[in-house]
Amino acid sequence: MLIGIVGKPSSGKSTFFKAVTLLPVEIANRPFVTIKPNRAVGYVKVDCVDKFFGKQCNPRSGFCKSGKRFVPVELIDVAGLVPDAHKDIGKGLQFLNDLNQADALVHVVDISGSVDSRGKPVEPLSYDPLYDVEFLEKELDYWYLEILSRGWDRMAFQAAQLKREPYKEIAKQMSGVGANEEMCKALLARLGIEKPLKQWTEDDKLRLAAEIRKLTKPMIIAANKIDVPGAEKNLERAKKAFPNYIIIPVSSEAELALRQAEKSGLIDYIPGEGLFKSTGKLRPEQEQALETITKAVIGKFGSTGVQGILDTIVFDVLKYVAIYPGGVSKLEDKDGNVLPDCFLMKPGSTALDFAYKLHTDFGKNYIKAVNVKTRLPVAKDYKLKQCDVIEIYAGR
Repeated sequence: MLIGIVGKPSSGKSTFFKAVTLLPVEIANRPFVTIKPNRAVGYVKVDCVDKFFGKQCNPRSGFCKSGKRFVPVELIDVAGLVPDAHKDIGKGLQFLNDLNQADALVHVVDISGSVDSRGKPVEPLSYDPLYDVEFLEKELDYWYLEILSRGWDRMAFQAAQLKREPYKEIAKQMSGVGANEEMCKALLARLGIEKPLKQWTEDDKLRLAAEIRKLTKPMIIAANKIDVPGAEKNLERAKKAFPNYIIIPVSSEAELALRQAEKSGLIDYIPGEGLFKSTGKLRPEQEQALETITKAVIGKFGSTGVQGILDTIVFDVLKYVAIYPGGVSKLEDKDGNVLPDCFLMKPGSTALDFAYKLHTDFGKNYIKAVNVKTRLPVAKDYKLKQCDVIEIYAGR
């Protein structure tokens, strides 16, 4: 799984990325600080099953804290996108193509309106951030249109000669962004486009490109810089203007400060929980900074919103489930680590899919699966549920 972090320059993308990964990326309030995409690992949070078994887990990847398991996901932070990016303005086409393999997108919007459309600083609230949502949708749609239109005349000719259904040709053309025949067939029916490819208009192509984009690059909005006075009004406006989007108030700077303080041993903090405890080692200025975060962010919104963004896009939008391998009689691996692994599985995944996830041989030689919590066997087509613990039995 790959989550793309997108937005215009200086919207706070790099701060958001650094907050969730603690990767040392350059952050500055000027356009195009990020040129090459940054890749790193972030973590989504689920309730750990170790409490169910009364044992402390020992994760091989990720970590567990106070009963919360943090499972790794890959993130990519691309350079800031500006209007007409699809025309390669500001190398926009290159930056869009960096998102090709992303399963979903987080659009970081400066909800305080303190940078203009090109990423230049302006007075807070003087720029309308709702424009950013509209312009990014347009850029993504026209990017998809460019992909769809490549070699269109040749594709239309071949479809006519071979008498192939349009949806089959389109699915082949858009497979690189995750489209398939079933998806394209359903979309063409919904849009009412039933004519041969050679008769399509540019509007037909754009309408289809936009619908494919929505399905293959689902997006949520991180309303960043929510702690700037007056930004809350823009947040409410955005929610009314874009009811189809999940919009979460975010303060990336506050989250970064908390995670760095926790890493330095100054506070005890679980990302996304909101509350944190001082270790008693704070200097007066540090105490004041944390009090400001508590008052301006956590006290109003319950958390900084950063962890919530990742959890929401993985579990609520993409609908992945976190599954633990384990044994009815033994939860430890050969090295004595308790519940060392936790895997994110696609929605609708079965016990057999999980066997293949663990090892190809487990899938090929599958015998049965057992729900470790209930100690009961499950069918190979059993649909996995959030935080299931599954034992796979396989032959040789």
